[in-house]
Amino acid sequence: MGVRLMVVDDHRLLAEALASALKLRGHRVLAAAAPSAGAAELVVSRAPEVCLLGTAAPARPGAFDPVVRIKKERPQVAVVVLGPVPSPRGIAAAFAAGASGYVRNDERIEGVERAMMKARAGESAVSPQLLQQAFEELLHPAAQPDDEGARLLELLTPREVEVLMRVADGEDTRLIAAGMDIAPSTARTHVQRVLMKLEVGSRLEAAALAARTGLLDRAGGQAERATAAGPDAPAGPDAPVPPPR
Repeated sequence: MGVRLMVVDDHRLLAEALASALKLRGHRVLAAAAPSAGAAELVVSRAPEVCLLGTAAPARPGAFDPVVRIKKERPQVAVVVLGPVPSPRGIAAAFAAGASGYVRNDERIEGVERAMMKARAGESAVSPQLLQQAFEELLHPAAQPDDEGARLLELLTPREVEVLMRVADGEDTRLIAAGMDIAPSTARTHVQRVLMKLEVGSRLEAAALAARTGLLDRAGGQAERATAAGPDAPAGPDAPVPPPR
């Protein structure tokens, strides 16, 4: 029997792709929504059996506030978090907020489906492998963890980062070109460069990689800081210094 569910993620392309895959497997998807900032209100109003809630940064303060509100107002809704490989703190925060499960966002669709069914049945949905990885990190923390998101961000120019953010929002070449005020051929070239630098074969893979590593959250944070600083502020530590007058 299919599950009545909602899929919520900051990146619309990922939410819609997952929703489509689950529909094909016989589940009733009430909505595929973005961004997750308005997730709680939407889930409370639609009252699905299960909510799949995507997050790129499970350790970020407030990441699971929507879960708290959903469980407070609709305690019968089972929330399964989709996110990157979490730290023990990330898993603890998800369950403390009331989540019924945590699934890696690079899991196969069968794994997501199993987690949904277990959560609907009132069981905890966390793979033993994920728990083992979390406890391994707890027992043997890396001295200098490899931040893949930061590494990937350094590969891209500011223009390419903007293109990647638009790709993740589901924009096609025409919309990217219009939004950035560039020719479609130039937009297409930027997209191809992004795919090449990230070593992926499609826009969907690029969006999934960016979400899994937190690259887009980092890029969004940089953009917000640049906007707050004003148009004349340097873009970063490598910004050119104007010559003395």
